[in-house]
Amino acid sequence: MVSFKDRVRGVVLSTALGDAMGAPVEKLSYEEIKSQYNRVESLRTRWYKEDYPLDLTLGRKRGNGIVTDDTLMTVALIKVYLKEKRHLDAYDMGNEFVKEIAFRKTYIPEFGREALIIDRLFYPEKYIFMRHVLANCDPREAGIGNMVNCGAAMYIAPIGVVNACNPKAAYDEAILFAMGHQNSYGLEAAGVLAACVAKAFEENVTVDEIVDTAIYYAKDGTKAAIQDLTDAARNLRSEKANMDLVVQTFHQALEKYSPMKDDVHRKIEKVGVPSNHYTPSRLFSIEELPLALAFIVLHEGDYYSAILDGINSGRDTDSIGVMIGVILGAMHGVGSIMEEDILLLEETNKLKLIQVADEFAEVAKLIIAEDLRVNEKRKAYFERNAELGVE
Repeated sequence: MVSFKDRVRGVVLSTALGDAMGAPVEKLSYEEIKSQYNRVESLRTRWYKEDYPLDLTLGRKRGNGIVTDDTLMTVALIKVYLKEKRHLDAYDMGNEFVKEIAFRKTYIPEFGREALIIDRLFYPEKYIFMRHVLANCDPREAGIGNMVNCGAAMYIAPIGVVNACNPKAAYDEAILFAMGHQNSYGLEAAGVLAACVAKAFEENVTVDEIVDTAIYYAKDGTKAAIQDLTDAARNLRSEKANMDLVVQTFHQALEKYSPMKDDVHRKIEKVGVPSNHYTPSRLFSIEELPLALAFIVLHEGDYYSAILDGINSGRDTDSIGVMIGVILGAMHGVGSIMEEDILLLEETNKLKLIQVADEFAEVAKLIIAEDLRVNEKRKAYFERNAELGVE
């Protein structure tokens, strides 16, 4: 039996592992990764921008276990739980989470120094500060108008932890919290990923049960994309060694849900040119979550195989790695992660990930215990009513 503490460690450390392993090749296409690296198979991977001019890398560094904003924001969310010791919603996004990312310094591994997380964030994540602090909006409406992306889903796993074995509650809380950041299918993905993480805490859960949970709670394009990609993955299991075929099949299945494809870079030539990139839609889906679930299905839950294939498939490689990692980390626990990888992540990033995970596990148990206490009172109330014949 895998303990709750080990599963929480698995989620936190897998966030960092998937993030750090995918970061050196983020935004490269499958073909570019194949050409430049043959295959990424280790945390000790050299960043493809290593030799770029300083102004093109914005002073950042990656590779050899360095994590990005996916991990930093996950830890920031955990810190909110450590402070509040209860379930969260959009008001906590606007009152506490924004303090963690915009007012309290932490060590930023890509900078090699302490700084504010917001100094490292991409524009749709900076939107949290703009809406909650500068615009002083209704927290529940803060995600409206943001560019739709995977930014909320990439750090939402802690909500699955505090709702372990209760996917519906995880989905609901993730939506209530992340609506302070995202909208449309970006918000939907956050809810579904949290539900998957919660489901993965169940003892002896199967990959198919996790996927069924995702499809059950997902709406619109997110639901259809997950269904199509996981179906494709099952059909490809006998061909999983043929990455050319796997990636081609997955990306073809994604085309009707995600119009960007390999064209992920923002260039001056794109300015003013109409497109559906990042726009709200009931028909679209982010790429990262359906791909993550597809690679989990393809490899039947094998930890490293799924993460490595997901990263080598290209595009948003770090977030794909994170989403695979948090689901399988919850499912298998920290024992699936090689000790050398844990040591490298701890030493390189100076974030005390194991300590953070253990502190979070204790708080999560308190939150879950309170939920169970309330549910027992409800159960007792209705049982008493039934005994008395009260309708």
